[in-house]
Amino acid sequence: MRKLVAVAAAAAMGLTLAACGQNTAAPSASTSGTGSAAAPAKGTIGVAMPTKTSERWIKDGSFLKETLEKAGFTVNLQYANDDIPTQVTQVSDMVTKKNQLLVIAAIDGVALKGALKDAKEANIPVIAYDRLLRETDAVSYYTTFDNFKVGVQQGTSLLDGLGASKTKSPWNVELFAGSADDNNAKFFFDGAMSVLQPKIDDGTIKIVSGETEFNKVTTLRWDAGVAKKRMENLLTKSYSDKDVNGVLAPYDGISRGIIAALKANGYGKDKDMPIVTGQDAELESVKMILSGEQFSTIFKDTRELAKATATMVQEVLSGGEVTVNDTKTYDNGIKIVPTLLLQPVSVDKSNIVQVLSDAGYYTEAEMKG
Repeated sequence: MRKLVAVAAAAAMGLTLAACGQNTAAPSASTSGTGSAAAPAKGTIGVAMPTKTSERWIKDGSFLKETLEKAGFTVNLQYANDDIPTQVTQVSDMVTKKNQLLVIAAIDGVALKGALKDAKEANIPVIAYDRLLRETDAVSYYTTFDNFKVGVQQGTSLLDGLGASKTKSPWNVELFAGSADDNNAKFFFDGAMSVLQPKIDDGTIKIVSGETEFNKVTTLRWDAGVAKKRMENLLTKSYSDKDVNGVLAPYDGISRGIIAALKANGYGKDKDMPIVTGQDAELESVKMILSGEQFSTIFKDTRELAKATATMVQEVLSGGEVTVNDTKTYDNGIKIVPTLLLQPVSVDKSNIVQVLSDAGYYTEAEMKG
């Protein structure tokens, strides 16, 4: 059975999605456009990443740089340390230096409008990487994972964990969302709530704090410290005479902040550790899943996202057709951005070692070390 899970994961993470819109071919790192389009001149690709405080973004930047360099490009890779003015300056500098194309994972999806206007005026194409660039017509394409599905998987995993726990329903649950300035955060939350809201409505789940609206549960910059402080406040305010049974957490860093607050309040020792979800399969959280502190995470193979994006770079610069598979969902407030979606995989203690080791993402020794 676990072998089937691993095979399914490999299939999901492979770029064999049925594409629609501008090309029906699946992307691969070795292709550069379609038909008889000319091969792109190999110039400099500007890659703007949000931060190095997350293992995930370090991997993304590294994978993108490596993949694009293998394709023959020079890469101008910049990290902004979660500082919006720094990222604005970095992107503006890429435009000034006439980088051939920009790949941007934005800190704030709206804050780059001015720099992106300059990029459009300079005829520099822009690909939004995993975070949608909003309120601009300068973004050409978007590469990401199916973000609504990520949320569905998180909500489903939370329910599965609660159902398998010692505690009978109704279950006391708290909700966390990502940073409000990241378009993905709302997709994750809406996906999860599509699963959880019916259980809230029928009384199976109780949100003891009463905080259920997206704008009440967001976590600025996806910061673990912000999440830890909010969890501490929730425990003080709402759980003096009861236990929390589950927490919807949208990202592993947030999960770890929540778990730190829970452990400081006796959970995992005097009281059962709640079911806590996550996302990104960061190594520290993988180890916490194996130790029983975190329940689950969502595996998104960022190597495949880097490969898909590198292929898209070549397709765009060749002037040929560009591979996308969603031309309806991602409205940035100005336009529907043609998007290439990859598929996420939900993992927990039962399958995480096999899925991640079979994918070559971590070794078993790294996960169990």
